[in-house]
Amino acid sequence: MFSSSTQRKHWIFENEQKISNLRMEANQQYVNQNPHKVPDTKLANFYLTYNEERQLLRQYEQIMKDFCRKFQPPMPRSVIGTAFQYLKRFYLNNSVMDYHPKHIMVTCVYLAAKVEEFNVTMQQFVNNIKGDRAKASDIVLNNELLLMQQLNYHLTTHNPFRSIEGFLIDIKTRCPNIEDPERFRPHIDDFIDKSYFTDACLLYSPSQIALAAVVYAATKCGANLDGYLTEILFADADNNIEHLQKMMKSVWTMINQTEMPAKEVYKQIEKKLERSRNQFNNPDSVDYKRALPK
Repeated sequence: MFSSSTQRKHWIFENEQKISNLRMEANQQYVNQNPHKVPDTKLANFYLTYNEERQLLRQYEQIMKDFCRKFQPPMPRSVIGTAFQYLKRFYLNNSVMDYHPKHIMVTCVYLAAKVEEFNVTMQQFVNNIKGDRAKASDIVLNNELLLMQQLNYHLTTHNPFRSIEGFLIDIKTRCPNIEDPERFRPHIDDFIDKSYFTDACLLYSPSQIALAAVVYAATKCGANLDGYLTEILFADADNNIEHLQKMMKSVWTMINQTEMPAKEVYKQIEKKLERSRNQFNNPDSVDYKRALPK
């Protein structure tokens, strides 16, 4: 149950500012604990800023999504949702300068596959990665325990997919006037896919995200769910309607504000990261650049 889960207790935050504060603290902590011999006047151009870290992570979120989409055998959506939650949780308290996202990204996917019981062997997993697959395997296995530790071993996650199925069944059962709710699915999937690039999973429950996705999809299909919401779902709780509207507006605002960095900007940040990263956690002895998703 989500209501009694570690996800609700430890990984749902009051607002976006608290999430930003944690990330800024992680960035500053890395700078303070990893002094390089750089003049103070050049520090701003040496270490990644908070905004640069966010841009870099957004780029790797896209890479991770593409990796999961192309994965063979086909990967269940629950694995993708869990992998994104792991990635976002990890970088709440860690800087990309300490742990490169291209290493943590594939580890998140591998661990999510195990937790969600998507049974693939390590060999099957690394077959989806180009380059030296033995080294890719080392990357994943060397980071797996680290990832679990940074997640405080809170590995069970709740995704919106079951709630989406529940809402669609409920609409079919109690709202016969709504024509073919199954036609909502492409727009629901689009909403969920876009939400991966926001902090929605750190702010709202899976059922809230699911309902927002269904209402969004219905609107896109020209269906009106006002009656379902006011007369059936929240018949005795008007304030829940207001909360839903506020939450939907918040998520959609986050989605609309999500932009991928331009290729030139991304390359500049990568170069800056190569100078300022923790060499111990990202040793040059392993050819990480070749162990990237296809």
